[in-house]
Amino acid sequence: MQQGSEQPDSPLGGSMQARGGWGEPVGFDDLWRPTDSGALPRGPERILLDAGTVSAEHIEHAVQQQQDCPQFSILELLVQSGVIDAITALKAVAEYFNLPFMRITSDDADDNVVGLLPADYIREKHVLPVSQSDEGILVGITDPADIFLIDDLKRRLRSKVRLVVTPPEDILKIMEETTASPSQKVEEIIQDINEDDVEVVDEEEEEVTDLEKIAGESPVIRYVNYLIASAVKEDASDIHIEPTEKRLRVRLRIDGVLFEQNAPPLKMHAAIISRLKIMANLDIAERRLPQDGRIRATVHGRTVDLRVSTLPVVHGEKCVIRILDDRSILVGLENLGMGRKHLEDFRQSILQPHGIVLVTGPTGSGKSTTLYSALQVMDSDRLNISTVEDPVEYELGSVNQVNVHESIGMSFAAALRSLLRQDPDVVMVGEVRDEQTARIAIQASLTGHMVLSTLHTNDAPSSITRLINIGIEPYLISASLNAVLAQRLVRRICQQCKTRVMDIKDSVAAYLSKYNASADELYYGAGCDKCRQTGFKGRLGVFELLLVDDEMRDAITSSPALGELRRFARQQGMIALREDGLRKVEAGLTTAEEVMRVTET
Repeated sequence: MQQGSEQPDSPLGGSMQARGGWGEPVGFDDLWRPTDSGALPRGPERILLDAGTVSAEHIEHAVQQQQDCPQFSILELLVQSGVIDAITALKAVAEYFNLPFMRITSDDADDNVVGLLPADYIREKHVLPVSQSDEGILVGITDPADIFLIDDLKRRLRSKVRLVVTPPEDILKIMEETTASPSQKVEEIIQDINEDDVEVVDEEEEEVTDLEKIAGESPVIRYVNYLIASAVKEDASDIHIEPTEKRLRVRLRIDGVLFEQNAPPLKMHAAIISRLKIMANLDIAERRLPQDGRIRATVHGRTVDLRVSTLPVVHGEKCVIRILDDRSILVGLENLGMGRKHLEDFRQSILQPHGIVLVTGPTGSGKSTTLYSALQVMDSDRLNISTVEDPVEYELGSVNQVNVHESIGMSFAAALRSLLRQDPDVVMVGEVRDEQTARIAIQASLTGHMVLSTLHTNDAPSSITRLINIGIEPYLISASLNAVLAQRLVRRICQQCKTRVMDIKDSVAAYLSKYNASADELYYGAGCDKCRQTGFKGRLGVFELLLVDDEMRDAITSSPALGELRRFARQQGMIALREDGLRKVEAGLTTAEEVMRVTET
């Protein structure tokens, strides 16, 4: 090894400048080419040559082979020809890059640190986070010459990185032990879980079959209870149980993002699904058709509704459990993340004696939460409030709630038509799906009822053109519509690890200024145990409120194109989704990247 100011050359050519324990190519002046007669490469091969491990003839022969097989490096060809073994080659790479060589075992690897990177990423890139200390995260890597991979590691791990060169078989073996045999970890976890930690309310006893007997055994009950209890504790919205060819995959959706969990062995899959079917009163013998059910359970004293959905897939049945927790839905209108102006205008719109207020956005954007929060603002003692939902997600004590049953003819339109004979003051329709439902809702608003509903559109102005496209006359829309609220959910920066951005890029500052947002103080989450190293904990809404005043009613009546309607709404003072999101970036609540992820240009 060269010492002092001289640094080893990169296998890619050029000199290497050490930085933080790893090398980074800074030039290609000394790039070696096979056509250079009499020259030998100045990389790890030179270290092996100087040590007498290989001869010049071996390297020259590998150089000639490389002309026919350019996809292989000289070092790889030396290994393939049997001149050296893979471990010797990696040790030379480690010495060349001035890095330690380390054989890693499962005893060395901290499971929490390994879990900082997705399992598929680790297997594909041959990198492994091993342990964490004050000096940073120790990462085993097979190819330290890949500077793009190292930069990506730093970005993903959000920490200083200390590299060691590690054989790929060590990395794959640890991942195999982590994912293929996690039953020991799961068994250790569920030792402290009692069978009555999750108590099913009004569970009916059924005839005992072999499958039911297996599903009723203690390990299966313990694991299902552990899974539900941990999901509720983590404030997850969904549990995904997915069988693959060789293993069972279990993931929790937390703050809109899926995180993989320790999973039991694949052989437990059928028993786990059967246990969930029994709890949801589904047919455990039917595995060819999708099924939907409901579990009402108490978890550590908290009552939660679990919506169970099974779907036959290639390797068995996939099961998704939606967790409906009253504490997560009844958050109050003022806690949704609306700015003061948005909050005042939206509150005034829903408290009108009649008209329609629409909440729009894709699935999972928090529309139901906003509608339920709006209903709480209303005086349920003086008003007759009724809802039509598919299905009723959360029960409100002072509200009449109707379930839609399409199979028996109880559609949104049929339920809404019947509900209008019940002398309602306020009607909430879960979703306007067709012309018939939209027309009944508009007629209800024109005859003195306040109607709240949702649409699946990308922004507020699009809701008006959507109603026109499904067959509603523009003059009816302009006469009945009070306001349209479009919304998205962005992840909130974790307060535990919230860190100020010290070096704000000029491009970011310019982008924020374009939307009238300041870049003086920006924050991000550095990552901690509380937020699962993501830097985010919880979510808040970003909103776009279109108020329908007299000028907007005149514009709607003329049936304008969507682009023209958007421009007119902006001229009238509507704040776009992305602009509202960047104001929350300016306030230090979220990041610009997160806002850009969920909003359109």
